[in-house]
Amino acid sequence: MNASVFNEGTLIMEQDKSMPNEKEMGYVDHFAELRNRLLWTAFVFVLFFVGGLYFVEDIRNFFLDDIDITLNLISPEEIIWIIFMIAFVVAFAATLPFLCIQLWLFVKPGLTKREQRVSLGYIPIVFVLFLSGLAFGYYIFIQLILPFVLSLNDGMFDTMFTVENYFRFIFRVTLPFAIFFEVPVITMFLTSLGIVTPHFLSKTRKYGYFILIIIGTMISPPDFILQIVVAIPLIVLYEISIVLSRIVYRKKEEKHQEFMENQ
Repeated sequence: MNASVFNEGTLIMEQDKSMPNEKEMGYVDHFAELRNRLLWTAFVFVLFFVGGLYFVEDIRNFFLDDIDITLNLISPEEIIWIIFMIAFVVAFAATLPFLCIQLWLFVKPGLTKREQRVSLGYIPIVFVLFLSGLAFGYYIFIQLILPFVLSLNDGMFDTMFTVENYFRFIFRVTLPFAIFFEVPVITMFLTSLGIVTPHFLSKTRKYGYFILIIIGTMISPPDFILQIVVAIPLIVLYEISIVLSRIVYRKKEEKHQEFMENQ
């Protein structure tokens, strides 16, 4: 009898000791899977980066066709910088869907069937919004910001643009818009997780407006009207995020209420 109790106690102690090791192995497996998915993403990024290098001349000509100014090259480093920067932006935009799919596959086992279907639908939206932000930012740059900057000269001086400064100016305007266009889908996702609520977004609206106006001043020339024009699309995106958050939150509450009633 005593021997049996002793054996059972020993077995329980061994099981308790093995549980932390199993949990630790689980964490290691998860990190290994995440590392592998990120490595695949890096490999795809390199492939698109090489593709961007191959088409860099066509992309560069696309940007130059919309302007009637002469760009000057003052150092060899400038042309290297612009080639690699264009290839980087192309590779990042093209790799974004693959990165989202890899992250979705990583968290998929922990999601319900409905959550898997809904979260998978976010991936093409993320890609489309990123491209839309790039296109909108470029339109703002060509139609508003660049003409305003050129009008400040008013023929007083000879205008000379360097290649690096011109393309750096483009990326400074377009990339923030590409990121901010992701705000609605990010808000929907955070609302579905319960991290953000439409009440919180509405309550902090004035602080959000203030931050967006500051950002508008950072990516536009020092003209009050132009800064407001740049900030308006950002504010509209914030309001769209609130509306979408309310829709997601309402559906989430309806699902929860339906589940409670069925219990």
